[in-house]
Amino acid sequence: MAHDGAADFLQKLRAFHAHGATQDRLSLAGKPGTSALSGWFLGPMGENRDLFRELVGMALDANCDAREAYGKQFGDPLYVTAARKALPGYAHTTDALRDNLREMLHDLHGSIPLSSYRNQSHMYWDVTLPGMVGYFAAMLYNQNNVAAEASPVTTLLEIEVGRDLCAMLGYDTPTEAEIHAGAIAPWGHITCDGSVANGESMWAARNLKLLPIALAAAIKGMPEMAAGRMLTVPCPTGGRAHLLDLDTWSLLNLRVDDVIALSPRLQSECGLDAKTIEAALNTHSVQALGLAEFQRRFLAADAPHLPVVITPATAHYSWPKSAALLGLGFSHVWKVPVDLDGRMSLVELRRMLDQCLREKRPVMEVVAVMGTTEESAVDPLADIVAMREEYRQMGLEFVLHVDGAWGGYFNSINRVPCGADPDGPVFQPDEAEAGMEHTPAMLMSDYVTRHYAALPHTDSQTVDPHKGGFIPYPAGALCYRNGAMRDLVAFTAPVVFHGGVDPTVGVYGIEGSKPGAAAAGVYLSHAIIRPDRSGYGKLLGKCIFNSKRLYAGLVSIGYGKGAPAESIRVVPFQRMPVEKAGGTAAELRAQLDFLHDEIVPRENDDLVAYLADNQDALQVFRDLGSDQNIITYAVNFRTAEGWNSDIGLMNELTNAIYRRLSISDFNGGTVPEKPMFVTASSFEVADYGQDFVDAFAARAGVGPTHGTGIQFLVSTTQDPWVTATAKGNYLPYVVDAFKRTALDCAAVLVREHGFTPFDGVA
Repeated sequence: MAHDGAADFLQKLRAFHAHGATQDRLSLAGKPGTSALSGWFLGPMGENRDLFRELVGMALDANCDAREAYGKQFGDPLYVTAARKALPGYAHTTDALRDNLREMLHDLHGSIPLSSYRNQSHMYWDVTLPGMVGYFAAMLYNQNNVAAEASPVTTLLEIEVGRDLCAMLGYDTPTEAEIHAGAIAPWGHITCDGSVANGESMWAARNLKLLPIALAAAIKGMPEMAAGRMLTVPCPTGGRAHLLDLDTWSLLNLRVDDVIALSPRLQSECGLDAKTIEAALNTHSVQALGLAEFQRRFLAADAPHLPVVITPATAHYSWPKSAALLGLGFSHVWKVPVDLDGRMSLVELRRMLDQCLREKRPVMEVVAVMGTTEESAVDPLADIVAMREEYRQMGLEFVLHVDGAWGGYFNSINRVPCGADPDGPVFQPDEAEAGMEHTPAMLMSDYVTRHYAALPHTDSQTVDPHKGGFIPYPAGALCYRNGAMRDLVAFTAPVVFHGGVDPTVGVYGIEGSKPGAAAAGVYLSHAIIRPDRSGYGKLLGKCIFNSKRLYAGLVSIGYGKGAPAESIRVVPFQRMPVEKAGGTAAELRAQLDFLHDEIVPRENDDLVAYLADNQDALQVFRDLGSDQNIITYAVNFRTAEGWNSDIGLMNELTNAIYRRLSISDFNGGTVPEKPMFVTASSFEVADYGQDFVDAFAARAGVGPTHGTGIQFLVSTTQDPWVTATAKGNYLPYVVDAFKRTALDCAAVLVREHGFTPFDGVA
């Protein structure tokens, strides 16, 4: 474990950057993006094929030129000579390569067409042109970002991307002079995905929670650590005391930054050298002993309960998985119930924190999710931050982590571009779209914006460039508010790192070898599409607008004044605005009719003009859908006897629609014929609670589920273009495809179960 802190890392980094001009050139800070959205992607029909071919050709030529230039310095000979190319074996190999590639390309035709307007399924859409080109260009060099000697360029790209992600997520980035003066600097790095980033955050939180115990034990028991007896620390409930005078509970609840500073302070204030501290931790830390032995040796008598991690019930499965991997056990991940909007309940969180105080159970980490992967719900982060301050006063401390794997990039919507007027228009009109039908970009709701403003107060954040950043897989990331927190998980292999001389990102995480191409893809994409309102903010703002349009189209199926009654209805998890306000059934019907008649049929420009003149309509439109751009919904049906009230039958219909509108099997390379794509999941009672599930069931018109979960469909509108195509708003075609599929599935279900079909008369 390395404990030399941020200052030493920066010193190494400055030594590595021998030429400041190179570092400045690689910096993304202050770099202007480009405004032409039409140049950001390959296009749903491959419209930018020629541009992409040109860019890939540039990358390939540059790599071949680099190979040739290096070899020519030494007069290196050719191997693949004209004579060898003329041999029969060469022709056989190249023909086989072409044939196998053709076969694989044929098979790939059977993949889900992610870039299509009709892909309204999981959290993926197309990837950006610069993201693909950057990945391809660096992939040709096969750089391994485990160590700088294996990736002298892409390591720097990853460091710069880490800075850019930290800034996007709201962490202050001090100047070098401010860092020398003691300012805390954030730090981020690329991981393969959000699951690894979440696991790494839990790993760091565990080590941080137990580090004071380990250091205190080492100071007491090792003569060479005796100088540490003079170290004082701020007490959890106020005042100051010597580290050795604190009881176990107090040691477990020191402030995050105070714990991170312990090792550097033992060196600077007590005169201990880094090697002595490292030797002490190698015999006393949880990293060395393992959680079971550490608990037995240091905690069992005074703190018998293992620490817990507190997450919302909606948290990703990577949290219990990480707890199991760390030896904590998934039973020590406590799930806070969520409200009817899928957001963490503050009342239940307070109840759990009170229980931990009473039982003297350490809280390792509290996780807030900024954009759940199924409900697109944003937890009340600002209120959780305030609650942490409250419990700090009572002596309970914990790491506050944000799982923004999905939602992190949405903070770009709140970031003013460098040099722009903060009081100017939020989203400038796209010059590239002048005179053409366009998609407006929307801000997030006041609720969501308030809680995103609290991001700087968190200790760590997960964000996935391969989700909201539209970057090729794999590209997750973890960002620390206090960059020195990464030292708590560092393992160094001397044979690779030469005693820690090389600056690297590889030692500060779970992974070993990892592709430098991932960092290059994020870097080039960020260089063109800045993570502020000029770039990703505009892009995701358009996706939010389109998601609201899709929501309106789906939920208003079967509604509208004078429209024929339908045998199905879409029941959204995200309640209609009038439902949230406690409106009546008649008011709900009126609002659905309004969506069908006034919102759904309009083209974008006409809709924008209409909403500008109708503030009540604008407020309804802003309140539609989720906190971001994922819609969650079930489908129910009716027969001649009325609406179905059986949860089993409703689940059967929803699953049938999912099977019709998804691909999970190899199809021999045939281009898919599905008219659109959705994905699916379920609200299980064990995760969400019976009351939550019954509340959704009641809105769908079915009775209490008595332990049965509710199957639902998920549509993620990550397409910024779908409402402004050459045919205008294309979503009505997509919704019509869904409607026809759902009606057909309902008819099959009615026939198979022997019901009398609905006759069309409500």
